[in-house]
Order: sequence, then C-alpha cells, then structure tokens
Amino acid sequence: MIPPFEVKLAVGAEMVEAELRRLLDARALEGEIARPARLLEAMRHGVLNGGKRLRPFLILETARLFDAGGTAALRVAAALECVHCYSLVHDDLPAMDDDDLRRGQPTVHRAFDEATAILAGDSLLTYAFDIVSAPETALPAEARLALVTGLARAAGIGGMAGGQALDLAAEGTQLAEEDILRLQAMKTGALIRYACEAGAIIGDAGGADRERLGEFGAAIGLAFQLADDLLDLTASSEAMGKATGKDAAAGKATLASLHGVDWTRLQLRGLVAQAEDILAPFGEAAEGLRQAARFVAERQN
Repeated sequence: MIPPFEVKLAVGAEMVEAELRRLLDARALEGEIARPARLLEAMRHGVLNGGKRLRPFLILETARLFDAGGTAALRVAAALECVHCYSLVHDDLPAMDDDDLRRGQPTVHRAFDEATAILAGDSLLTYAFDIVSAPETALPAEARLALVTGLARAAGIGGMAGGQALDLAAEGTQLAEEDILRLQAMKTGALIRYACEAGAIIGDAGGADRERLGEFGAAIGLAFQLADDLLDLTASSEAMGKATGKDAAAGKATLASLHGVDWTRLQLRGLVAQAEDILAPFGEAAEGLRQAARFVAERQN
C-alpha cells in the first residue's frame, strides 16, 4: 500500500506535469518567433520524465497555508521545476558530472547531443522567468517581482550555480565541514528554501511567516542533501535511476563520507525534529509540510 503522503505527492506531481506539458506546447507565444521542434523535444525530454516534483509540491503546500493554492501557485511551481530540470540537464553534461542516466532514462545530451542539451537547459532557465513574470500568473506586480528576484538569487551565482561551481572545484580536495555546509546550502538548499518562501509570497504572508518558512526550507534542504549523500553511499544505481558512488570516485567530500552513515542518520532525525518545531505555529494546516520533511529524510531514491 502506498503511504498517504506519497499519494499526495504524486497528485501534486501530476498537476505540475500537466501544467508543464501545457507550457511546453509547440505553439509560439506572443513575442516568440517560433519554437524549433528538436529543441522543444529536448526540453520536454529533460522535464517530462517523471520525478517526485518535490520543489513544486513545497510551493503548492506552503501557498495553501495562506489559502492561495490556485493557478498562480501552479505556474510558479512549474517555473521552479523548469529551473531544477535545467540544472540537471547541464549537471549531466560531460564537462560536469558526465552522467548517462537520469530518472532511469538517457540524459538529454545522450538522447540528443551536447549542444542541444546546453540550449535546452538555457531555454528552460529563461522560460522559468517568463512564466513567473507573465500576466497569466495572476498576482500583484510586486509579488511577481519578488518571486523573480528570489528565483534569480536562489538559482544564480549566490545560490545553485555558485554551489555547483564550488562542488566542481572541490573534487579531489578535503573541505572543512563549514565549507561543505556552505556548498550544499547553495547547490541544493537554495532552491528548496526558495520553494517554501515562494509559497508564502504567493499567499501574501507577513514577514514573520515568510522568514519561518524560509527557515523550514533551509532545514529540509540540508536534510535533502544529507539523504542524497547517504543514498550515494548505500543505494544501488537501479534504485536511484542514475549512477551512484560517484562522489567518492570523484574525490568529493560530503558530510556523510566525512562522518559516516550512523552520524548522517542521526543528523537527519534531528533536522526533521527541527523542521517540525519550526512549523508548530501553523498547527494542523502544516501537516503536509511535516510529512514532506519526514519523506525527504527517509526517502529510498
């Protein structure tokens, strides 16, 4: 029997997938000249290939805390997934992690070619800002601006892309724990934190609630990375749908490799408890987010 939370996550994923299919249609938007078929196919291959859609789920769930789970939230959730998937398309390239599989399917550069994969990633990243800023995302202009700015900073030099640069530079070096934490907060945590803050922006939440949800996002972002590092050490490639053991092979230091499996599992339990404490003021309305925190820490792939 599938646990209730995983059913809820799957329902959210289906909603986001349907929105992504609609957004990645062959019809050009006003202001676009044309959508080249091969490039669009590569974009769809990189996005419409399953996945848990956890980051979009966090947007939808945090927005619901403030009774704002409508079309605008769904569009912002789809935009964030475009950014996440662009990062995976580029991360899989030979110049970076050089992976052949993603979610059990050939990576974009294997299914097409490297140049097309680069352009597909570029297009997904750019399109994300189009989606958020467009009038169809029916939010006040101030809210759309805050969402665009937050997404740019979470995805760019001070967030995910900067973290990926630090990760590449760290190959074969022994980083201090504080450096690993900074790298992981940027590479993985920034987009997860943004997802939680974005839901609060969509819901027109006050500053205290936005800050609280940002703290929750930071906690589960670290938990997500710790769980990922643990799975890289312990899970099979078949279970993960991608190669495992690559961090150790590349000489990358992770907290899991630094402190061991038992320490990592203890930290994950502590982060779940921390996340639940942060959500306490929201009461039962935040149960879906509590379940998400536990799912992040306990996932098997």
